[in-house]
Amino acid sequence: MIRVPAEAAGPFPDAWRYCVGTGRLDLALRRDYQDSLALLQRDIGFRHIRGHGLFSAGMAVHRPYTHQGTRHVHHSFTHLDQVVDAYLAAGVRPFLELGFMPPGLASGDRTVFWWRGNITPPRDPAEWTALVRATLTHLIDRYGPDEVRTWPVEVWNEPDLPDFWQDADEGAYHRLYEASAHAVKDVDAGLRVGGPAVSPGAGEGWLERFAEFTGGRNVPVDFVSRHAYSSGPAQHVPFGVHQTLAPAGKLLDQFAEPRRTLKGTRLADVPVHITEFNSSYRPDNPIHDTAFHAAYLAPVLAAGGDLADSFSYWTFSDVFEETGVPTALFHGGFGLLTHRQVRKPTYHLYAFLARMGPALLTRGDDHLVTRHPDGRVTVLAWAPVDPSGATPGPDGHTLRLSLPVGGRGEAFVRRLTVDEEHGNACTAWRRMGSPRSPRPHRLDVLHEAAEPARGHRRLPIEDGRVDLPLTLTRHEVTFVELSPVDDETPPWWDERRLLGREPE
Repeated sequence: MIRVPAEAAGPFPDAWRYCVGTGRLDLALRRDYQDSLALLQRDIGFRHIRGHGLFSAGMAVHRPYTHQGTRHVHHSFTHLDQVVDAYLAAGVRPFLELGFMPPGLASGDRTVFWWRGNITPPRDPAEWTALVRATLTHLIDRYGPDEVRTWPVEVWNEPDLPDFWQDADEGAYHRLYEASAHAVKDVDAGLRVGGPAVSPGAGEGWLERFAEFTGGRNVPVDFVSRHAYSSGPAQHVPFGVHQTLAPAGKLLDQFAEPRRTLKGTRLADVPVHITEFNSSYRPDNPIHDTAFHAAYLAPVLAAGGDLADSFSYWTFSDVFEETGVPTALFHGGFGLLTHRQVRKPTYHLYAFLARMGPALLTRGDDHLVTRHPDGRVTVLAWAPVDPSGATPGPDGHTLRLSLPVGGRGEAFVRRLTVDEEHGNACTAWRRMGSPRSPRPHRLDVLHEAAEPARGHRRLPIEDGRVDLPLTLTRHEVTFVELSPVDDETPPWWDERRLLGREPE
């Protein structure tokens, strides 16, 4: 029995809700994307959204042209305005990433992804900084300085990897960061700029050298960003991959790394944003679609706020095309949602967290307990998983909590559950034969299968406490809410008389 204290240990950090990832920004022009975002915000409510491609060809911001023999540049914000308008209408703000290089400004033709984001430095640094200034000036003119100051501005994506920055040239990135950061502050000193958005594989010293460079040249850094993934090398199969996984604690170690590394530097106390995290770094790994994935990430979401100011799940939707257009409804995409808004188990993990209270009562290896201001006690519990595939025995994973509910009499207990059989549309999809494009009636079945199991009951309150026994099945994540019953049943109610007969 775990006796949960009645007094709060402090606030429960909601760093998990600060930001979520997305595919390239111009995908936000699609109806399926916007429908998915609306559902996400209704059930979870992220505060920011971050994606690649702000300056890539699909957004068409940088438009060079020649007139009377002279080259000029026109900055067009047609798509950008529509994207930002869609975000704000959904109740989420941009977390801007400056990248990739516009084709008309690139110094080379090296690209990444199916949609060909250019990863080379600018041919003309002055033209790049003019682009940054013009874009932020436009956003402030359109949305107001007080609004845009709440949008962090990150310079580039994973410059330590040759796939994302030509030759992973650290010196060239430092020069890009310096020029970009000053350009941001030239527009408005209240804008927040940061980086370097390095990958989990960043070589030793990347963050330290970034701190040294920016400190030595008095370059503004309002936050430090890093990414976190826990998967091994990709084992390729057609239209997919399989990978080994490290224990989920590796993600927490990566969340903690910037503050550990930067201790004693000028950046020791700046906010830390993990602007991408997931188990696998591949958008075609079937682990993302499973109940295992929700149970695997539960302890990360429960504890990550102690280590970073935010950690952004990569990504909210399978409307995502880095390796090409997905070939099936379930294809191992990063998304919390498939196309057509079928919710995955990890979506429910986030939705459960969104129902937790702001006051932290206790936290353990398999549970999190919080309280709402109105007195409701909420529990998130999960069956611990091992990346080797080990699971609880045939009797499941047991957990027993003594919860400080208060009051007397009985408590109303509400429970929502996701596991291999419940809240798990992928299980139903595979039993259907894994249809790549489910017909409408089958899509309806999948939406139905994505609903978590729901149950409710009463439990006795003794000395202001409820004894809550939980048995969790394989890969289960469960949410429980408890509150004292204020019984308003009329005294003449008698269930035995439902058919109009006098009780014997």
